[in-house]
Amino acid sequence: MALDESGSALTAEAGPRARGPAPLDVASLAHLVGYRLSRAAVPARRVFQRHVGAPLGLRPVEFSLLMLLLANDRASPSQLAFTLDVTPPKMTALVDRLAERGLVRRQRSAADGRAFDVLLTPAGRTLVLRAQRIAQTMEDAWLAAALSPAERAMLLELLGKLARA
Repeated sequence: MALDESGSALTAEAGPRARGPAPLDVASLAHLVGYRLSRAAVPARRVFQRHVGAPLGLRPVEFSLLMLLLANDRASPSQLAFTLDVTPPKMTALVDRLAERGLVRRQRSAADGRAFDVLLTPAGRTLVLRAQRIAQTMEDAWLAAALSPAERAMLLELLGKLARA
């Protein structure tokens, strides 16, 4: 059986189905950053869904869009699409969904009267502030169980570098 750098056996990480079939040896994948990122994303998505997604009816991309508007007051759909790495047609559909829920609205751009900006509505601001508080508490608790504050800071720094690469 292969061991990782700490001497632990390299087997598929136990998920919610811990009573499932015997785990496989994952040594052939364990050295791949993409595999490790993908595996780490599974519990992150699960925690988000349990604490923010299901209770508030928000998908991660919707939460991110609302957080961007909270921090920037307004943004063009193209700015949002670029920042979130979403195609313009998907951004239009996303803004439409959030507008239908009364969370965002479109307003003519002061800089370019032909264009529109996306802004939070009062309901959107209330929801995103609530989601922000929940997400911060959720992440603090989840990450504190696995990482020291220094490790968390290093992880954020390294993930930022990978995102920019």
